[in-house]
This record gives sequence, structure tokens and C-alpha cells, in this order.
Amino acid sequence: MAAQKINEGLEHIAKAEKYLKTGLLKWKPDYDSAASEYGKAALAFKNAKQFDQAKDACLREAVAHENNRALFHAAKAYEQAGMMLKEMQQLPQAVQLIEKASMMYLENGTPDTAAMALERAGKLIENVNPEKAVQLYQQTANVFENEERLRQAVELLGKASRLLVRGRRFDEAALSIQKEKNIYKEIENYPTCYKKTIAQVLVHLHRNDYVAAERCVRESYSIPGFNGSEDCAALEQLLEGYDQQDQDQVSEVCNSPLFKYMDNDYAKLGLSLVVPGGGIKKKAAAAPEATPEGTPAPTAAAEEEDEYAGGLC
Repeated sequence: MAAQKINEGLEHIAKAEKYLKTGLLKWKPDYDSAASEYGKAALAFKNAKQFDQAKDACLREAVAHENNRALFHAAKAYEQAGMMLKEMQQLPQAVQLIEKASMMYLENGTPDTAAMALERAGKLIENVNPEKAVQLYQQTANVFENEERLRQAVELLGKASRLLVRGRRFDEAALSIQKEKNIYKEIENYPTCYKKTIAQVLVHLHRNDYVAAERCVRESYSIPGFNGSEDCAALEQLLEGYDQQDQDQVSEVCNSPLFKYMDNDYAKLGLSLVVPGGGIKKKAAAAPEATPEGTPAPTAAAEEEDEYAGGLC
């Protein structure tokens, strides 16, 4: 079966090359027919699991479409070549081709398809190169935002934010979450704004920036319904505990369902949050030590009082 498909692919390649030849009676290559044959060859090689040959056929198809000024079809072929590289576990090269395809989709005036391609590339590379995935998700969000598709944009920003947190790139994460929050506020999804404020505060506290964390909460009072919400009360309690270096209070808040059932990356931030100074509570005033006879030893103030009990003379 595989050998049959390989032969079928080679036949289509031969036909494509024939369409590209010129002669006395044929002055211009037939790029459209050649592209069609290269596409058929790619499919045959793919079915035979000859992914390298399939990739080469896709690239030839793309070039033929470009020469024919068919940008959308050229982009599709580049994207397919990228998917063949994915099958060969050559992920960075796959992402490069998919990015190229997305730029051609944009040039062709099909931003939705461009955004979907970028998101697909981000998913491919996420576990291998999170930094590249963040960049791709942010690019996708920008495309959606330019098209005023804010819900899709904020979803991709959320993916970028979580990857930044996972990589402990907290400065960038704080900015990314703020962008999310601004969009949720714009589309009037206020309860999600509250959750993003919790995420922001946790990120800022992991940056050891109490002032920024407190400012986030203070600025959120302007969001309808935040003041008086359980999110607000929990954050105020968290900041109070952190400020007073009360690890017990901080842990109690971070172990509450409100925090534990957030996205996993933020829940982990809460569980790993340690107050400055190691979280040792201020000790209560020490009780006076007992004397050998069992009576409390006099304090310094009491000794001084005794010394002058009979007056100065």
C-alpha cells in the first residue's frame, strides 16, 4: 500500500514538472495545474507516511501558488508543510513555516485564518519553547484585537499570562494580566476582572512588591461590584496578613476555595506564597520568670520602685 502511494506521488510530481516546462508553443508555465499536482503528490506521500517527501511537495505547491499570485492557497500549502515537519518532530522549523503562512493570510486579507494558524503554532511549541509560545499567543491576541474580536483576544492573552507565570517571568506576567483585565473591563465581564485582580496580587507579592499589589486592589474599587465582593474581602485579608508577616493568615486565605480553584498556575502561586521574614509571628511579651521559691521574679520597674520605697533619705 505504501509503495503504491509513493509511486502515485512520484507520478504527480512528474506531471507537475511537465506543467512547469516551457517551449516554442508554450511560453508561460502552468502554475495552477502544477500546484494542483504537487498538492496531490503531497497527499499521496502523507498517506504513505513519507513526511519528508510530503513536506517537499507542499513547499513546491506553495511556490507554484505564489508564482500564480494565489496567496491564500500558497499560505495553506506552507501551513501543510509545517504540519509535515510536526510529524517529523521538527517543531521549530514547523513553527517557522506556519508563521510564514500566517503572514501571507494577513497579506491576503484573511486575519481570522492567520490568527488560527498562529494559535496552532503556539500549541505545537508550548512544551518545547514556552517563550516562543508566549510570543505567538500575544501575536494572535493582537490580530484578534485589531479585528475587534476581544473575547478571542483575551483568551489568547490568558494563555500567554499563564505561561509567563509558569516560567516565573513575573514582571511580564503582571503586564499581561493587566491587559487581560482591561479587556474584561471593556466587555463588562466584571466577575472575571475580580479574578484577574487576585492573579495580579499574587504575581506582585511573588515579585516582593507589596505596594503594587495594594495599588491593584485599590484601583479595582472602581470596578462595579468589586467592593463588597468575597474577592475583595479575601484580598484585603491577604494583604493585611502579608503586611503583618502573619504566615498563618496568608496561608488560610490562599488555601480557601476562592484561591484553590483558580487556574492551576495561580493556585500554585497562592500555595507557595511566603511572607517576608519567614512568616514568624511577633511573640507576645514574655511572662516573668519564676524564682526558685515559685514566686514571680520582680520586674526591673518593680525593683526600681522598691529601691526608693522608703524615700530618698
